[in-house]
Formats: sequence, C-alpha cells, structure tokens
Amino acid sequence: MSGRQDPIRVMVVDDHPMWRDAVARDLAQAGLDVVATAGDGEQAVRRAKATTPDVLVLDLNLPVKPGAQVCKEVVAADPALRVLVLSASGEHADVLEAVKSGATGYLLKSASTEELLDAVRRTAVGDPVFTPGLAGLVLGEYRRLASDPGPSAGGDEPNAPRLTDRETEVLRLVAKGLSYKQIAERLVISHRTVQNHVQNTLGKLQLHNRVELVRYAIERGLDDE
Repeated sequence: MSGRQDPIRVMVVDDHPMWRDAVARDLAQAGLDVVATAGDGEQAVRRAKATTPDVLVLDLNLPVKPGAQVCKEVVAADPALRVLVLSASGEHADVLEAVKSGATGYLLKSASTEELLDAVRRTAVGDPVFTPGLAGLVLGEYRRLASDPGPSAGGDEPNAPRLTDRETEVLRLVAKGLSYKQIAERLVISHRTVQNHVQNTLGKLQLHNRVELVRYAIERGLDDE
C-alpha cells in the first residue's frame, strides 16, 4: 500500500542461483524484506504459500513446473499476492501468457537494478508495470479477452452492483490502460484514493484482479466513452 510502514515482502524465483542471489541481494540492500527464494516451480508454489510475500519476482523458464503455472497457482491461493515476471524473453506469447495467468507486471532481465526496484514497489501497490513497448500489447489482449465469450463477470446483469460515479470514472480509465499514477493525476486525487476505488470496485463486482476488471469494463463499452 502507498505509505506503508512495513517493508515490502518479496520472494525471488529463478533457476539460475547466481542471478537469483544477485536479485535477492539487490532487493534486500534497498530495504525490501526478501522472505524466500526458490529455484524450481514446485518449490516456488510451496514456499510462496508458506511465506505469503507481497510480491513474487518470477522467472517464466523454470524446471519442474513452468512460471506461468506457478503464477496461476499462487494467485489462486492468495489473490492479494502480486506477481512481477522478470524474464529474458520479450516474446509476445510469453507476455500474454503471463498476463492471463495473473501477473501484475512483466519486466525484461535487461532492466537496471533501479528499474527493478521501482517495478517491485509499484507492483506491490497494484500498478501494472511493463517493459516499454509491452503495455500496448497487453491492453490489446485485454480487449481480445473481453470479446471472447465467457461467463459474465459480477453475476447476473439485473442484479449487478451499483458503482459510484467516481468508481465508474476510475474503472473507465483503468480500461483505457492508464496506470494508477496517471489516473490519480487525471482526476486530481491521490494514488491511494485510486487504489481504494479499484479495491472497492473489485469487491462489489466479485472480481479478483485487474485483468478481470478491464474485461468487465470493456464488455460494457466503458473504454469507448
């Protein structure tokens, strides 16, 4: 959360020990609380459930169980957990699979230490963080998901929960692909207030993450308004 007093609890998952240790060390030196590390997918799921980190920094290319499956399982077990994929791959298919698996962000391993630290901090408060050039791709995938047939979010339409005008306004900007920081600047409100509106909206609509929220909004044409 914005303004939180406790250090962000982070877990680092990568099958290369030197890389994993270096990332964990950089995060710890910056004041984050590295609660666990893991070198394969099974270990990652087990340790994430045991240590309940705020952010999971996750490589996709893992032995035993692939990173995308790890992401699905840990988010299903703890919807409050944020996943930041840190991968050597910039392939569109890998990015989209990560997003559909519940990842909040996707950063390439070519990122600097400062970029990684910023990404972890932003991921912890629910901001989507993507390596430049990938954000547009992800928004396009949100739109494609919304056009796919699937169960309607939020229950039957006649009984759909009422959102306040401000919640609807925030939801519309989320659907347009704006970050929480951009929404806060656009509406002249605090970052924390944007987060609160999003959390309230997720609760009212019985949704679990930003992907579902954007799908809901696009299904109702809010991104075109």
